[in-house]
Amino acid sequence: MKRLFPLLLAVGLLSCGAFADSFKQSARSVDRFDFVEVTLTLDAPATGKPFVDAAFDGEFKPDHAMALKVDGFCDSDDGRLFRIRFMPTVAGKHTYSVSFRNGGRELRHAGEFTARAGKRPGLVRVDREYPAHFIRDGGGGRFFYNSTTAYWLLGFKDDAIIRESIDRLTRLKVNRIRVALSGRTASGMRWKEPMIVSNDDFQYRLEPWPAARPLDIENPGYDVSRFNLDHFRKTERMLAHARGRDLQVSLIFPLDVADKGVDPFGKANMGNADEQRYYRYCVARFGAFANVWWDLINEWHLCRDEAWANKMGALVKQWDPYDHTTSIHGTGRFPFGKSPWVDYVMFQSWDEHGAYDFLLKARNDQAAAGRPLPIINEEYGYEDHYPYPWGGKRVWPARIAEDRVRLVWEMTMAGGYQTTGERANVAGMGGWITGRGNNEMTMLAGYGRMRMFFERFDWWKLEPRPDFVTGESKALPVIEGGKPIAAALCLAQPGGRYVVYLRQGGTATVQLANGAYAVERFNPRTGQSVKLAAATGGAPWTTPSVPDTENWVFLITKASH
Repeated sequence: MKRLFPLLLAVGLLSCGAFADSFKQSARSVDRFDFVEVTLTLDAPATGKPFVDAAFDGEFKPDHAMALKVDGFCDSDDGRLFRIRFMPTVAGKHTYSVSFRNGGRELRHAGEFTARAGKRPGLVRVDREYPAHFIRDGGGGRFFYNSTTAYWLLGFKDDAIIRESIDRLTRLKVNRIRVALSGRTASGMRWKEPMIVSNDDFQYRLEPWPAARPLDIENPGYDVSRFNLDHFRKTERMLAHARGRDLQVSLIFPLDVADKGVDPFGKANMGNADEQRYYRYCVARFGAFANVWWDLINEWHLCRDEAWANKMGALVKQWDPYDHTTSIHGTGRFPFGKSPWVDYVMFQSWDEHGAYDFLLKARNDQAAAGRPLPIINEEYGYEDHYPYPWGGKRVWPARIAEDRVRLVWEMTMAGGYQTTGERANVAGMGGWITGRGNNEMTMLAGYGRMRMFFERFDWWKLEPRPDFVTGESKALPVIEGGKPIAAALCLAQPGGRYVVYLRQGGTATVQLANGAYAVERFNPRTGQSVKLAAATGGAPWTTPSVPDTENWVFLITKASH
């Protein structure tokens, strides 16, 4: 818990032994990308409904820069406690001012703090120089997006399980997770996953608002004029721990809104003042965490329309002084690629339908529209997930760990990124449902090996170049979906570096520019690399034979590069 800096200002007079309204500042100095918190404690509760009828806001200004406007928020059911948070992104002196308004009462306060340069990682942004990729604020370098789904992480009652899950994922090189803020269902059978059940340790109820009937899944009786503060405080503890592990958290405002009981607004009232208040409160409360991303809603096409998405996306950007990375989850169609509030293109396209060809086309289409952005397949089939009858012909072993790792290599070779999900068929764990796993689950280790492979060099400079490579593999079928399957894929910075991926063994012939090249063969299943004989460019060059019909990778680097 932060030690509060001594009282800076008292407003009003002591009366009959009661404390005056008071402001406190959490610290005189913090590192960049941490935050200073100013609390206001009132001597008498705010009148009316404190979450509706009271306003606490302000602005802060670094030296020689423009001021940022920031919303505060009520943090007590009785309307006595309010907070506002300022996250500096540059080093140096900062000044701030805040004001509180409620009925006829108005309080003001001003102060200052210093931001140290520190070593905290900055926000993840779209890379302006290479806009199909991400970069860190504050000189933190490029960000290789390696994400997994943890929808119901906040369903665990014990914070220790939440922390343990985060720690495990970061050890496995995951650097972003998807977490729902709002959702409710009866059991894992909602997705035909019977192993994860509600009990004393875990509940499928994520309640941003107080519920008159919390045990009633379909009719909880939410009071949308107030907020469930315990839920928001738990979320803050989760975000703080994730921030300490440099784990990005994509907060999904509501999950599966089409399910009964989740949505207190409905299509008839979508985007109204009550729904806006929820989104704005979340931005005010969580926006000072540098590791937050915003996901407007899960599967928007089932419960909202494009006008709502553009309206709420623009409002979130307007309310967020730090411009956190923002998008919206849906289906195989993304109609928001030109919307100013969108920072990356997010799809849901399962299995091979969402792999190389799909992402390459999406990447090219987005670039052709004049606004290249990172392309993400956010959901493409969870490990060992065969939800009869939805699965159809998809039966084991179609979605085993090795198959999911193969798909992620294909998406990356298309110049895109992905979010995976571990299997949910281990009792007490939850995988993609909860974000919790154990040593029985090995899939994410394969994703981690891929991330480490690409982070060895400047992967963001490479472009998908299917025209540079041809391949032969006797293990591949001749056609899939009526189209020939390319045996080899290529990312290239012509004349500098090439990555060649063999889908199922065989060989590949690569068009290398003039020069001498170092060659390395990488095994995605073990993470081991072997140096091979040098290659000479200027003419087609064929990769050496590989030991089997599994997937293999060649890294070909110009000697002077």
